[in-house]
Amino acid sequence: MTAAAGAPFRCGLVAVVGRPSVGKSTLVNRLVGHKISITSKKPQTTRHRIMGVLTEAERQFIFVDTPGFQTKHGGRLNERMNRTVIASLADVDAVVLVVDAAKLTPADRDVVARIPAGCSVVVAVNKVDELVDKRALLPRIAELASWRDFTALVPVSAEKDTAIDELKDTIAAALPEAPALYDADTLTDRDERFLAAEMIREKIFRLLGDEVPYSTTVMLEQFVQEPKLRRISAVVLCDKPGQRAILVGQGGATMKAIATQARRDMEALFGGKVFLEVFVRVRKNWAATDASLSKLGYE
Repeated sequence: MTAAAGAPFRCGLVAVVGRPSVGKSTLVNRLVGHKISITSKKPQTTRHRIMGVLTEAERQFIFVDTPGFQTKHGGRLNERMNRTVIASLADVDAVVLVVDAAKLTPADRDVVARIPAGCSVVVAVNKVDELVDKRALLPRIAELASWRDFTALVPVSAEKDTAIDELKDTIAAALPEAPALYDADTLTDRDERFLAAEMIREKIFRLLGDEVPYSTTVMLEQFVQEPKLRRISAVVLCDKPGQRAILVGQGGATMKAIATQARRDMEALFGGKVFLEVFVRVRKNWAATDASLSKLGYE
């Protein structure tokens, strides 16, 4: 459902925030209608601020997907990700707070406490499809309502596309009357190089265990676009030789699977053939200093 014909055009920035593992990136992808943010079942998959743009009749949403706000772990990388979340809240027109319908935690309250007073906040109570007893949702909504004066609370399922149109309409009502900031065919502010690196990183999160993905990052050494082909050379950085062995796998099988799945996603998004090479290198403490993180593109 979109705005009524003749209604004033609305456009604005919408920060999507929440603790790790509540489904922020899945929700942004569903709202935009395209996969612009990587996802996995592991927490803290998203490390960068990514804008997803949705243009409809009489309205344009600019969704800002953010890393999950981290309160348990320190380190330079987590500090930077938390700083990214806070910076994303500075100039937005509305905030979507994503929580898990199954449970509320102190970490959810920590996120709410960091949203500036006066912000219009819509709560997306996500993963309602996973609730066995839907009656359990009522006390959760009542608890949420006691935390802050929210604009609205909307039970949704990003995975199953439940109540997404209702959520969009609720968000749109909070946006200012303003002209579109992006062309109608724009999907994201990120370029193909960034998206290619993220797709490789997603497969590492999806195909490997709990430790190695958090000790890796991906950088592109080459991205050449030819008339009918993109040639991409990427490097996966890790901290230790043992992690490299896991990433490569026996006879290179693990990295081959990672590269193959990433290449298929790239071809689907870019709309053309991709020749992809992926190498693994050990760079001890690549995430330990601000200088190193800046060179690798972390904000």
